[in-house]
Amino acid sequence: MAQLLDRAVKLGWVLLKSVLRFLFMFFNNCVAIPSYCLYLLLLQPLRIWDSSTFWHIEGIMFKWLLAMVSSWGWAAGYTVTEWGDDVRPISEEEAMVIVNHQSTGDVCTLMMCLQDKGTVVRKMMWLMDHVFKYTNFGLVSLIHGDFFIRQGKAHRDKQLVYLKEHLDKYYNSRDRKWIVLFPEGGFLRKRRETSQLFAKKHSLPHLSHVTLPRLGATHVILKTLSAQLENGNVVNKTGNKHKGLKWVIDVTIAYPHARPMDIQTWIFGYKAPTVTHVHYRMYPIKEVPVETEALTDWLYQRFVEKEALLAHFYDTGSFPTLDRQKEAVSRQMTLDPVWLCMVQSFAVASGYM
Repeated sequence: MAQLLDRAVKLGWVLLKSVLRFLFMFFNNCVAIPSYCLYLLLLQPLRIWDSSTFWHIEGIMFKWLLAMVSSWGWAAGYTVTEWGDDVRPISEEEAMVIVNHQSTGDVCTLMMCLQDKGTVVRKMMWLMDHVFKYTNFGLVSLIHGDFFIRQGKAHRDKQLVYLKEHLDKYYNSRDRKWIVLFPEGGFLRKRRETSQLFAKKHSLPHLSHVTLPRLGATHVILKTLSAQLENGNVVNKTGNKHKGLKWVIDVTIAYPHARPMDIQTWIFGYKAPTVTHVHYRMYPIKEVPVETEALTDWLYQRFVEKEALLAHFYDTGSFPTLDRQKEAVSRQMTLDPVWLCMVQSFAVASGYM
């Protein structure tokens, strides 16, 4: 009887905490997102007069909004430990970031772990599924200049044309540095069986922890944003200020016991405190081929490596060492609670005004 009562008390506390967290986040969205939109509406004359300053201010507020989302998980004890290369030194250089995709929590995890990477968050562009356009954060991403892509064969060719036009129009004009995409084109649980059948049919590696990536968006980004070589010389086709992509950053997200965290967990906080592990590996852009066949092989190889990384993590609880490391070193990613409180206070004051 005592055990039953104890369980009932714990369940009641979890339910109460979930309701309180949901109410706080609902309030948070109601004050922060309209304030972001109204500030930018008031700053439209500045956009006409000095667009670079306008997008600089927008980027700062965009980072604050993502910090609020990060704080939801951080307050519930959901933290991030980082492995592999330290990407902070290249935070001001242009890079394409490729990430494995297991659940909706992947985006929240990236929002958190990129907060301490200099100006990355405010100068980044996301490629995400078009359904995110209709979420509470969709309007913010639309204003920021992220690209919403529709999946499926019926839309594929047209979407790649739209992506090329979007990059030409917004990437350089808004001073973007990092562009983030999920080459698998969907969640692991939804694509695994199809990917394995495709791999079997074409004598490709059998993957369980990731799926075979799709080439389209990656190819368009590399061709559009990379500096081109002509007669051995670099020819910058991305504008005078921007020198083109310098890096490809391969990000692998691993959840304990291979149980991905979804956005519902992030919001309601009903799971015990959890550490998500994020592994980085950097490749100079000169090592990345642009030709279709060579790029396909290169991208497949990255996801074969991801498979090995994740298998090692699920077996041992840690990632293996990189070739240039003597031992695997992890770094606990932390958020400044004082700064988070200041951001939240600014949002509440803005909402009140």
